[in-house]
Amino acid sequence: MMNISTAGSSLALNDVSDENKNELTRIGEMARTFGVTLRALRFYEDKGLLQPIRDGSTRLYTHRDRARLKLVLLGRKVGFSLREVKQMIDLYDPTGTNTKQFRVTLEKSERQLGRLNRQRQALDDAIGDLQGLISAVRARLER
Repeated sequence: MMNISTAGSSLALNDVSDENKNELTRIGEMARTFGVTLRALRFYEDKGLLQPIRDGSTRLYTHRDRARLKLVLLGRKVGFSLREVKQMIDLYDPTGTNTKQFRVTLEKSERQLGRLNRQRQALDDAIGDLQGLISAVRARLER
């Protein structure tokens, strides 16, 4: 069994309690559950966003990995870069208040909301222009 480093501690499959072993998810099931490709999961692992337990060539994802993947996918959905998502997730401290994580997340989220609102306005303008063009072309064809 191969040891991996997770949040400063070494974790191998034999270090996981029998109760928690039932919560481990294989890569294929993880991909199906979250609607992502195996390649995406391996990519997220390469970027340090996920840290599955390795048992030979088998990747086993913990509850922590599932929670992190949910956050990665939410972050991507709302337009954050993977780098930004990683910065926010990595601030999590299971023993602390996570005030810094909340502040950084709030700041980044407010900035992203502003960007999305500007994009929506640009889309609304483009849609209005296109509707005007369609109306003009229809009117021209009807003559």
